[in-house]
Amino acid sequence: MARRSTSSSTGRPTGTAPSGPRNRTPQPVRLRRRTFGDVVKAFLAFVVLLVLVVGVPGALAVAVGWPLPRSAPSMDWLSQPIDVQTFLNALTVVVWLAWAQFTACVLVEVKAAVSGVGLPGRVPGAGPSQLLARQLVAALLLVGATAASFTPGLSQLGHSLEGNQKGTVATAQATPGILAQQQEQAKSTAAALAEQAGHAAAQAEQGGSTATHGATKYYRIQPPEGRHHDSLWEIAQRHLGDGRRYKEIYELNKDRIQPDGSRLSEASLIRPGWIMEMPGDAHGGELVENPDAHVSPEVRQQIGDYAQTGDHAQHQQHQERGGGQHAGGDGATAQITVPAQRQAGDTDAPAAHGTSTDSPSSSSSSSSFGLSEALLGAPLLAAGLLAALGRRRRQALWQSALGAVGGHRGMEPPIPAGDAQDVQDALLVGADPEGVRQLDRSLRGLAAALTAESRSLPVVYAAWLSHGDLHLQLAQPAGKPPAPWQLGQDQTFWTLSRADAERYEETDAAAPYPGLVSLGTMDDSRLLLNLEAVPGIVSLSGREADRAAVFASVAAELATNGWSDRMTITLVGFGADLTPLAPNRLRHLDDVEALFETMEAETRQRRGALGAADHHSVLTGRTGPAQHTRWAPHLVLLATQPSTDDAVRLAELAADAARLGIGYLVGSERDDLPGAAWAMEITPDGRLLAPLLGLELEAQLLPAVQQRAVVELFVEADPERDPDGPTTTPPFLVDISEQGRPAVYARLVGPYEIIGLDTPDGDRSPLLHEALALLLLHREGVHPRVLSSALWPRGVTEDVRDALLERLRGWLGTDPDGSPRLRADAAGRLTLAKSVVSDLDVLRSLYYEATQGKGVDSRAVRGRLLTDALVLVRGPLLADRAEGRYRWLTHEIVDAQLPLLVADIGLALSAFHLEKDRAEKAIEALGAALRTAPADERLWNELLRATHTTGDPDRLRALAADLIARSGARGLPPRTEALLDELLPTWRDGAAATG
Repeated sequence: MARRSTSSSTGRPTGTAPSGPRNRTPQPVRLRRRTFGDVVKAFLAFVVLLVLVVGVPGALAVAVGWPLPRSAPSMDWLSQPIDVQTFLNALTVVVWLAWAQFTACVLVEVKAAVSGVGLPGRVPGAGPSQLLARQLVAALLLVGATAASFTPGLSQLGHSLEGNQKGTVATAQATPGILAQQQEQAKSTAAALAEQAGHAAAQAEQGGSTATHGATKYYRIQPPEGRHHDSLWEIAQRHLGDGRRYKEIYELNKDRIQPDGSRLSEASLIRPGWIMEMPGDAHGGELVENPDAHVSPEVRQQIGDYAQTGDHAQHQQHQERGGGQHAGGDGATAQITVPAQRQAGDTDAPAAHGTSTDSPSSSSSSSSFGLSEALLGAPLLAAGLLAALGRRRRQALWQSALGAVGGHRGMEPPIPAGDAQDVQDALLVGADPEGVRQLDRSLRGLAAALTAESRSLPVVYAAWLSHGDLHLQLAQPAGKPPAPWQLGQDQTFWTLSRADAERYEETDAAAPYPGLVSLGTMDDSRLLLNLEAVPGIVSLSGREADRAAVFASVAAELATNGWSDRMTITLVGFGADLTPLAPNRLRHLDDVEALFETMEAETRQRRGALGAADHHSVLTGRTGPAQHTRWAPHLVLLATQPSTDDAVRLAELAADAARLGIGYLVGSERDDLPGAAWAMEITPDGRLLAPLLGLELEAQLLPAVQQRAVVELFVEADPERDPDGPTTTPPFLVDISEQGRPAVYARLVGPYEIIGLDTPDGDRSPLLHEALALLLLHREGVHPRVLSSALWPRGVTEDVRDALLERLRGWLGTDPDGSPRLRADAAGRLTLAKSVVSDLDVLRSLYYEATQGKGVDSRAVRGRLLTDALVLVRGPLLADRAEGRYRWLTHEIVDAQLPLLVADIGLALSAFHLEKDRAEKAIEALGAALRTAPADERLWNELLRATHTTGDPDRLRALAADLIARSGARGLPPRTEALLDELLPTWRDGAAATG
């Protein structure tokens, strides 16, 4: 599919509908208007604080004076009677101590309120005193200009510790998108919804909205108060009863000329003095109607001029439709749930996972054959799992080869079946390795560029992948990004286009943001939350099974992602079975107490290490000379609901966690977890909601069935699971007799050739050859969706795929009995008839027969079979494949299997000749095998032994020198050194002379 137009400076493709990271203005802390009662309360609080903090010590100093003895008392003092003065002095000391404790409480509460970070520290033994201090400080700050931004939820914090209301452990600066972190009281939301419902009912009784009476309502954007800025979300919350209706205000005013000559192009970018036309059901004292005599002539003129702009017929229709919906129950529900912003033009848009221009569903067949839709829609997770699985299988092959005894070793990993096979197919279809590669290179390239400019990494809360472009959402403005990065929709977005990302090369920079993990998609954009940078705890509420699917997805992606280096992931209360995915990263703890013991020690250690290194945070340690030596993140996933005391204790640990590179994701049965900075909820229908962050995502999940199947794939590939290694029988044995001559013979080992078929005409020939190669390498069968995703990594429609399969079926033809050579098995997977054979099939069959079949009892047969097998080796697999094609081979392990198989054949044939003292024949066989497997240490060692048997020391020295030269700076392997010490004791002298 053709790619859509390039992104504008705001990070949005020109001419497209708004997508995820653009029009999701969050709901910040609701700025309550100050009343006369608030002023009175604040004044009284100030008086009380003044009396208690200043008046009490002053009164004691004047009335009592110094209460303690002015000299050291003798032992006789203890036997003296207690007079009135002694009693008053003792009482004065108690009052002084109480005053000191209360003053400490006031200082602690003021510090926590002003900083806005962390729960206030607990003063020992000061429960009632600290609660009183908290209430007085909160009442005093409520009238301050920055009360809403400095003290979110402060007046409720004292009650949250007793479990009555929700506390906030930390807040982040109010920035667009998900960065407004302040927690709003649940009762405020309920009251707003009740107010909205009541207003809708009143409108229904009146038969329409105020728009029907001819009065259009307007709102003038207010100037900022302290750190609080007006937003469309807050305007919608105050005047429409639901912040999520900000889109209606945006649509009414989009691209209209404002009084300062600019236009509204982003819902999150509004300026003081701008005028917003409001939906007809808007209400509230700050609104003005046109005409309105209660505003200044200047404002009235501006509103009048603004009213002349825009398509009023469309606006009026929108108002009437909005008023009608609000009057009816169904319409109100639709507005509250806010469907995803999708327009007809978006059907040609690329998928959210980056490089693919086709969503998984667009290449699906009419039947999904049981493939996991959860994994099909998780391209980064699938790519990570697939890459990790490939590494595990290669490791198993090498360990099996190096640890085998008597030549019997397993060359084939077990073929998965059932759910494991379906999950493997889903991984192959859904994986986006190119997207992972671009993300990794882009982030490391950014770190390298900042290092070159002697700049620190900015704090990144989230990353958005949208149409291949990468948007980093910063905690606060960090200046101009290094090229080719650009500023996005505002100062808190750094954006990299897909075209620029593709030009990035590999760099040795440390991974800057390894804590990024996919949460889900919003419209056409995929959100990755940086768990490491969250200013406190991220809580996840919802049903236990739904939460478990989110936790499993997060754990699996963090354990296998391709954009991180070192990392520790601690799973508490779940995930013991997930550790096979990455034993070096994942660790499991049984309960919260074990977690506290671990994390309290690590938190202290990290604080000390940062201080010793003079770093403010781990981010400053990820650039510069020390970037590869420290600052690996530690992410904690706690699935079980902590008790109230444990939650408070956890919140205290997490208060400084973002600076230390530690992140916490905690499961909760409710949405009021004490100390949660960001609260999310997973719904039964798979939506991830975070209203205060402005998020409503299609969640990325790993349900229990798929989780077990993924783990099964890794367990089956574990080289330590079975000491005998995987099965030694090839998946497809060929009849190697004269009667078994195939109808179609394909040469894959070396240049690609096909014997028995005419070369297809036209441009489809390369596709047909590639499809046949994939089927030949998977005799167990290939899912149609796996085939289509391999041939068209960017996606394809069903009709194009089906047309290719028909051409492939016609090209391969039928057997003499009339059966097609391309067929589908009972599960719908495509398989080849036994009459279609490759040289790799023959190679495996020859080696199997020589070592475990007919050659076991006949030396002559074994020699002939091994010689025939080695003759078939003409080079690496598909040596002449075109650049850009056969990219699916990166998911295969055949590139590791083939060299090992050739080496085994060479070793077996060498041993066959050495039994009869035919050293030259053995050397010839080993040399032929080394042309395909030049890095196999076993072949070189056997070549040294065979050369030693010739009795020619000069030839052995020459071979040793050649081997030393090939080893380079890394030196010879220990086994090879030991063998040379045995066969050629003077080899080190020659190596030193050469060096």
